Amino acid sequence: MTDQSTAESVFPQLEALLPHVQKPIQYVGGELNSTVKPWESCDVRWALMYPDAYEVGLPNQGVMILYEVLNEREGVLAERTYSVWPDLEELMREHRVPQFTVDSHRPVGAFDVFGLSFSTELGYTNMLTALDLAGIPLNAADRTVDDPIVLAGGHAAFNPEPIAEFIDCAVVGDGEQAVLEITDIIRAWKAEGRPGGREEVLFRLARTGGVYVPAFYDVEYLPDGRIARVVPNRSGVPWRVSKHTVMDLDEWPYPKQPLVPLAETVHERMSVEIFRGCTRGCRFCQAGMITRPVRERSITGIGEMVDKGLKATGFEEVGLLSLSSADHSEIGDVAKGLADRYEEDKIGLSLPSTRVDAFNVDLANELTRNGRRSGLTFAPEGGSERMRKVINKMVSEEDLIRTVATAYGNGWRQVKLYFMCGLPTETDEDVLQIADMATNVIAKGRQVSGSQDIRCTVSIGGFVPKPHTPFQWAPQLSAEQTDARLEKLRDKIRGDKKYGRSIGFRYHDGKPGIVEGLLSRGDRRIGSVIRAVYEDGGRFDGWREYFSYDRWMACAEKTLPAQGVDVDWYTTRERTYEEVLPWDHLDSGLDKEWLWEDWQDALDETEVEDCRWTPCFDCGVCPQLDLDIQIGPTGKKLLPLTVVNK
Repeated sequence: MTDQSTAESVFPQLEALLPHVQKPIQYVGGELNSTVKPWESCDVRWALMYPDAYEVGLPNQGVMILYEVLNEREGVLAERTYSVWPDLEELMREHRVPQFTVDSHRPVGAFDVFGLSFSTELGYTNMLTALDLAGIPLNAADRTVDDPIVLAGGHAAFNPEPIAEFIDCAVVGDGEQAVLEITDIIRAWKAEGRPGGREEVLFRLARTGGVYVPAFYDVEYLPDGRIARVVPNRSGVPWRVSKHTVMDLDEWPYPKQPLVPLAETVHERMSVEIFRGCTRGCRFCQAGMITRPVRERSITGIGEMVDKGLKATGFEEVGLLSLSSADHSEIGDVAKGLADRYEEDKIGLSLPSTRVDAFNVDLANELTRNGRRSGLTFAPEGGSERMRKVINKMVSEEDLIRTVATAYGNGWRQVKLYFMCGLPTETDEDVLQIADMATNVIAKGRQVSGSQDIRCTVSIGGFVPKPHTPFQWAPQLSAEQTDARLEKLRDKIRGDKKYGRSIGFRYHDGKPGIVEGLLSRGDRRIGSVIRAVYEDGGRFDGWREYFSYDRWMACAEKTLPAQGVDVDWYTTRERTYEEVLPWDHLDSGLDKEWLWEDWQDALDETEVEDCRWTPCFDCGVCPQLDLDIQIGPTGKKLLPLTVVNK
């Protein structure tokens, strides 16, 4: 948070290094729709980071939205920074080039706020790399008034305790309004001459009740290692911190000018978030739980965003994003309206994945009318009917077979099925039933299409219990047990002479899941493990080629025993109702009693309906926000309905 009026670009030093690294284009900036504002004309300056490589970070909607929201505000600038690959990191250290923004190549350490968006906990070591390269002390306690405020957001920020010593504050929930409130507080404090230094501005942020400052809370432990309580250590700081919720998405039609990447990225399309939140109640799904309630963008709002976004970018595909896009109450009209409108331009539409019970051929045909007919992805999640009751994924095998029969009968040849391994109460038999389901899918596909050329890919991820879900108390399956179970499944699929060759099998071994479990349900004691891994060279833990399970386990064995806990204590141990969980003082809006009852329902294999269409189940979100759930439809049509002529 330097008082200097300018921050010199480091591009001259950086440019000399770029010929020596892979994909130098990702570091040069200047993308279509990027924004560069004069440094001197702004009094609050944000550096925004998605702590992963450019190709993953640039398409991230969260960062793109905040970048635009902040830059629209007069006197405020926001620039972006991404993780640099190890080849450039080495050269930057050697030539003393600091972590820089791609927009103006200014040093990250010169900004007022360094905001990081974590969609996964595996980005924590990348955060430490960026802090160190920026010359910002790793420990928040060591920073001075001239260092940026390091702020965490995104889904992983709903339990920021493992990184509590490295961040100054965290924001839970939607960021659009939150970043503007934070900007106003910092602006006022700077205008007054920065009274009380760093502690004062953090106190002003904490006092709002919507910004969590870990330094203002003490954690007390019981002799057996569990948390006794988390208490504010100064007056005026709230006992619990609330999440931010943007209620009217039509008021926030961002991004209006989506960024067009220079280098190849994971998603080459323009994306529109058609609604936020989900009330399906899948018990494993943190995103569905923490983003309640459902808030739909209106059909006309979607149409305007697509129109402006395509004009601003030139993309040829539109992704209709949400946690369960086919659940938008007007999805059929949205898809048909957009397909009609852009038929001449051959603009393709895509949904991230389709719920089995929300799929219909009309919708699928609209989505593929102007684009390519790629494979369809469905996520039954559990291999057996029993498991799907446990996780509240109300899809029967008959539903699935009927749906894929429709798809194969209408010309699709490729279906991908996504499952999880290691779910609570799961047995080997539950997982082996995945093979039966896949063979039934292939058999049905061959029957209805009259073709042998039918493919089904089974993709399996390891289950990781997450905070603020009914499974937050559940034990995690060990890496060894996960691998053994998946091996049996692989053998069963490969041993099937009739169908095995038509079934693709992709799975992640159990090791990354254990590290993710350690970080997602960890407390402040895990900070020492993260630091040790970083110091030992840990980077890009979300990338298979960089991830090292052995390094994480060795660092945990080195740092945790002194604190009386170990990796199993955080991962494979079941929690009891009485236990204080590390994130209990962060309020996701969900009532802990309700989550516990839903956990008991899971153990009893009891399903719960979607509360959008049934009476309320008292999860706690709606009364707290003083609202009713939004269930559309608006009755409007997508305007204009005329075909766009060139």
